[in-house]
Amino acid sequence: MSGSRRHTAPNRRSRFAVWLEHHGWSLKASVLRLFGQRPLGTIMTMAVLGFALALPLSLWLLLGNARMLSQALGEGQSVGVFLHPQATQSAAETLAAELRQRPEIAAVNLKSPAQGLTELSAVQGFGDALAALDQNPLPWVLLVEPRSGLDAARIAALATSLRVLPAVDLVQDDGAFRQRMHALLALGTRALLLLAGLLGLAMLLVVGNTVRMDIRGRADEIAVLQLAGASPRFVRRPYLYAGAWYGLGAGLIAVALMAVLEWLLAAPAAQLAASYGGDMALRGLATGLLLTVPVAAAVLGWIGARLVGTRRLGGAVPR
Repeated sequence: MSGSRRHTAPNRRSRFAVWLEHHGWSLKASVLRLFGQRPLGTIMTMAVLGFALALPLSLWLLLGNARMLSQALGEGQSVGVFLHPQATQSAAETLAAELRQRPEIAAVNLKSPAQGLTELSAVQGFGDALAALDQNPLPWVLLVEPRSGLDAARIAALATSLRVLPAVDLVQDDGAFRQRMHALLALGTRALLLLAGLLGLAMLLVVGNTVRMDIRGRADEIAVLQLAGASPRFVRRPYLYAGAWYGLGAGLIAVALMAVLEWLLAAPAAQLAASYGGDMALRGLATGLLLTVPVAAAVLGWIGARLVGTRRLGGAVPR
């Protein structure tokens, strides 16, 4: 009994060692085939796939910054509540304190008639006309900031509830702008998902076709291995690694392209933010997403090579 255990343990270790050794050989052989025998074709294939992967990433970058811009211009914009002209400062402060107690309101800022007149006087063409007035005609204004995370429907409901208050004369809310931005961003997100799916399928087809052509070019070599008793897994493994290398290279190229794109768009984005009087900077893609892209692309390349390798290497390779 003890002798048989001593023999089985080394056999199990040797099988694992052989399996690990063949994986290492397959990994090395795939690198030599791709970059040693045809480096230009390999780099061109990776570049094409990298540009394809960069398309949905660039759209995701633009959508993310468009969403942030819409929040700065629309969703994060205060709802203007204009009180009746005869409303006093005490009534304005009391109403502001009551509104601050609502859970859907983040903050309420008061703007006095004097402040409004000063701001209006700074606008070109209004200074002389306002100077001729005997008294300030502007009312007290409450700038109501909705709580972060409210959708367009709930903000519209908030504006409706503010219009029925006794002291309120007018409520200014850009609800239509928010609804249009929501619809546009939803359309862009749906288009992005469809494009990413199509490009992922295209990557599977490109990698699969490239591996298929490589298998056809090595039909004689594969036939000799099969005649010598090599299993389909043994023969298929280098081509699976080749597909993974194609995907990994394409993912790294896509990440590099996105880094260049973010660098090129940083200055124009800063100028756009300055034109709106803000300091909003271009928000790049998340680091976790950029790290996931090469890994996901390598998995897609592996799957594409496996789909072709399973069909063509399951039996004898046709010449």
